[in-house]
Amino acid sequence: MAELPTKAQVLDWIAENPTQTSKRDIAKAFGIKGAARIDLKRLLKELEAEGHLQKNRKNYRDPDKLPPVTVLQVLSPDADGELFAKPLEWHGEGPEPRVLYIARDSDPALGEGDRILGRLTEVRADDHQYEARLIRRIGHNPHKILGIYRKRTEGGRITPIDKGADREWQVPDGATHGARDGELVEAEQASPRGKLGLPTARIVERLGDPSAPKAVSLIAIHQHGIPDDFPDKVIEEADRMKPAGLSGREDMRDLPLVTIDPADARDHDDAVYAHADDDPKNDGGFVVWVAIADVAHYVTPGSALDAEARMRGNSTYFPDRVVPMLPDRLSGDLCSLHEGVPRACIAVRMRLNAQGQKVGHSFHRGLMRSIASLNYEEVQQALDGEPNDKCGPLLEDVLQPLRAAYQAAASARDQRQPLDLDLPERKIVLSETGEVTSVRFRDRLETHRLIEEFMVLANVCAGETLMAKRTPLLLRVHEEPNPEKLNALRETAAASGLTLAKGQVLQTRHLNKLLHDAAGTDFAELINLSTLRSMTQAYYSPENFGHFGLALKTYAHFTSPIRRYADLIVHRGLIASHGWGKDGLSPDDIDRLPRTAEHISETERRSMTAERDTNDRYLAAYLSERVGNEFTGRISGIARFGVFVRLDESGADGLVPIRSLGNEFFHYDREAQTLMGSDTGREISLGQRVTVRLSEAVPVTGGLMLELLELEGEEMAPSGGGSGRGRPVRRKPGQAKARARTAQKSGPKSRSSRDKRKVTRKRR
Repeated sequence: MAELPTKAQVLDWIAENPTQTSKRDIAKAFGIKGAARIDLKRLLKELEAEGHLQKNRKNYRDPDKLPPVTVLQVLSPDADGELFAKPLEWHGEGPEPRVLYIARDSDPALGEGDRILGRLTEVRADDHQYEARLIRRIGHNPHKILGIYRKRTEGGRITPIDKGADREWQVPDGATHGARDGELVEAEQASPRGKLGLPTARIVERLGDPSAPKAVSLIAIHQHGIPDDFPDKVIEEADRMKPAGLSGREDMRDLPLVTIDPADARDHDDAVYAHADDDPKNDGGFVVWVAIADVAHYVTPGSALDAEARMRGNSTYFPDRVVPMLPDRLSGDLCSLHEGVPRACIAVRMRLNAQGQKVGHSFHRGLMRSIASLNYEEVQQALDGEPNDKCGPLLEDVLQPLRAAYQAAASARDQRQPLDLDLPERKIVLSETGEVTSVRFRDRLETHRLIEEFMVLANVCAGETLMAKRTPLLLRVHEEPNPEKLNALRETAAASGLTLAKGQVLQTRHLNKLLHDAAGTDFAELINLSTLRSMTQAYYSPENFGHFGLALKTYAHFTSPIRRYADLIVHRGLIASHGWGKDGLSPDDIDRLPRTAEHISETERRSMTAERDTNDRYLAAYLSERVGNEFTGRISGIARFGVFVRLDESGADGLVPIRSLGNEFFHYDREAQTLMGSDTGREISLGQRVTVRLSEAVPVTGGLMLELLELEGEEMAPSGGGSGRGRPVRRKPGQAKARARTAQKSGPKSRSSRDKRKVTRKRR
């Protein structure tokens, strides 16, 4: 029988093997079997009682961990000139870990006593446990400048690209960061504010060619007027914040909550946990916990942080950066539910019956501690039978109950029948230098749907609770499509050989039947896009008009207060309605709810436009090296001036100008959304398969110009370099549409023949 290890040996094992910390793992490591397991259990309990270990369900872990983003105080340089720092937030009972500061070339000089917000990486070194990179110096909020650098005899000048900028900035010799003449640069103010003469700046990053990919998102930020520079008062307010304690809160630190996010997520605002309901009256049911970061504790009504968050409305996401609604001190630190760190939260406890229907819920203001920060892919692999070291110990008690609860909830969702669109989401992958390395479509995993379903349920609970308590709130509203757009969708469906019935009150199940009928056919993508375009745009409102797309009577955003101001208002409503404190909904909040709803609906649309423009520019930059190549795609839009094509490989949209379609006149039928050749009678309509050649890609504008080579497998006649317009043939209004209907009804024809003659109607 193996000898029982010492306490020091056990602690060393756990430190070296952080993903193998169950009692079974420890026993296996030291060869402990049989009755000796009782002695091991006693030893582990002693270590837990002494504060060296913390038990979470079946796993033991060292509780002395730092969050990945935290405030540090810089110490004096050591004998080798290295800078170390001490953490200002430390929850462990052991000695504070040592943090080595790793400076970049563009980082400002730091000295003893400086406080910084740093991003930490855990390391295994002899004299330190973490390495830190600078995010921002606390109490230092330099103005940012984005502009074109112009070299001078001594130093240089920066001309800002912001249209509202009325002055240049001078750059001393030692602050150019090696910038070249004509480069786009990002700089920060170096001279005191209010100083006479040209202000001085220090270049912190070279972005190269203004049309290069790395500059794209910054240009979009300025072009669309998205605020990306926090005022001094906001930063000062955020820097004064301290972590929330247990006072006035429920202690939820023993709940094995986990966060499940994209692998590259830097903040975590929601955590989940589920288990079987032990109430005999709800046999076969589940209890699901959804805990959300308590942003309202830090961002209070009337504060500078609140005014800035409301003005921004939401965070904006680009492939290479995020423009956050809240400063890093909150969004990446105090309001992020990092693994192993106590964090304030507002949680909803939901009870589902065996059929997945919600039979009750309650809200709680608490202090939680996530036991693991997981990503979608690794959780999916674990549920599919291939757990990694991190997910393995959580599989039985945490992950499998989450899946079981989700499967029940999914059954109830299927009964409700929310709109079930199948539109692949593309992801632009960048290199460290900002170059597009690939464009791929995101996998739609069960774990994505699991988290989405629990978030939807939590949002429903928030809306229902505040409506029942008659507390003012902002609802997420999605009205049903208007008759004109529905008729357009019906015609698109009819031209594809499908049916969307008339004469009935439209419900999402009718649209789902259409989508289901189109699935697996050549028209699946067209029908999904056309259905999406027929929808009205969702918006925020203090009045409840329901959510058509989700098939819900009441719906309010509650689950993302780090990145959406609407969720913060809902949190304040919950605080006020439960009497949890003085940081709830204020009279001013209530008075301006209609204006707030309109404003944040506009900021959301602004962000969507900026994100779309940026993606278009990145795609154009990516494809610019492939001008002359051939691509397959599908017609996604028809206009008087040409045809829009969505490329299969990248999802990018390009334009085929009408002048390049051939030496004949093309009649544009706006109602039918077709182009018809006057000589050949050839019809070009939505959804047709095409082969095109990329003739031009302009990264600055994001524009792609295409040449049509094949339409539904039939080779297009070359334009011959002419004007693209032959002798016009006069036709009566609607004749193109009538001819297409006649072609569809004229006896048995091959499928390909019918496809070539189909007419669809779609408004872009």
